[in-house]
Amino acid sequence: MGLPLRITFNDKDYVYQIIDSKLIDQHSTELNLLLNGEKVGLIKNEKRVWVQKDDSKTIDPELIQALGRSVSLRMRM
Repeated sequence: MGLPLRITFNDKDYVYQIIDSKLIDQHSTELNLLLNGEKVGLIKNEKRVWVQKDDSKTIDPELIQALGRSVSLRMRM
């Protein structure tokens, strides 16, 4: 895990960390994050949109998309 990263979405700040960032490359379609201390899985679907992998705790789909874009930009995916 790396340093805590921040994202502001709808005027609210979120802190997240990328789990296993060494396994991420430009062809990755799956991410695991710690969002405010809770593990969240993201997967890029066939429309190339980031969605939540499991629905154990539903998070706003737009926030999931913003997190996926943020990680994609940071990791040059």
